[in-house]
Amino acid sequence: MGGVWLRTISHSLVRADQITEIASARGSVHEESGYSLKVVVDGKGHVLIDNSDLPGTLAQRLDHAQQMQDALLTAIDAASAIGPAMVISHEPDGERWTLSAAADLAGEPAS
Repeated sequence: MGGVWLRTISHSLVRADQITEIASARGSVHEESGYSLKVVVDGKGHVLIDNSDLPGTLAQRLDHAQQMQDALLTAIDAASAIGPAMVISHEPDGERWTLSAAADLAGEPAS
């Protein structure tokens, strides 16, 4: 498993190099509050963030979603530069992206 992978809210993984679109919506998947962020791979959307708790006006929520998109692109670039397979996950408590070595997540010994 090489390259950069993104963890979805359902804990599946999608390859970052196959993303054709990154999009956000004004509300979460379930409500017209908060926001959601997804990536599209092979024509199928994969939700990375579904934050129904984010307060604020529509403009404020969409601005925050754009900041998360920008941060995701930065995380993908950083993970690509590291070398070994990396997994990018969204940390809802801090509203940030984290990078983890795929080997660490799989419980494989470091080489």
